[in-house]
Amino acid sequence: MRTRIFLAVVLLISLAHARERKHYLSGVLLQMDSVQCGVAGNSSKSFADEMLGTDRGDKKTQELLCQEYIVQSDRMVFRIRPRDEKHPVLLPVGGIAMFRLDRDKMILRSEDLDDKEREYSVVTMTPREDSKPADTTSRLNHLQ
Repeated sequence: MRTRIFLAVVLLISLAHARERKHYLSGVLLQMDSVQCGVAGNSSKSFADEMLGTDRGDKKTQELLCQEYIVQSDRMVFRIRPRDEKHPVLLPVGGIAMFRLDRDKMILRSEDLDDKEREYSVVTMTPREDSKPADTTSRLNHLQ
């Protein structure tokens, strides 16, 4: 009886440690820009115009703007956009952001806001210019 309890406890402990932990990188939300991400059109054609095939309808278009954030980590600069376009949340610029990359998206949480995970699309990803690359000039060539 005791061996079964002991084995059950060992099994539960091993399962708890086997679960993969989420590793977050840290960065700073440098700025937020409003960028054009589409056009919303509204045609004022009547039913008769549609049936007769006339092109008399006035088209009213409105430029849609999306939020685009710049997140700077210790090695990279990311430009990201929220995946939930209907209900975007304004992130605090200048605040610390904890993030992890998962395929083509960034899972970001801001400790200054509400500490919830939100999904963002990575638009661009560039290395930081002020980060120091590996010094390859000081290494000796095997022919020297």
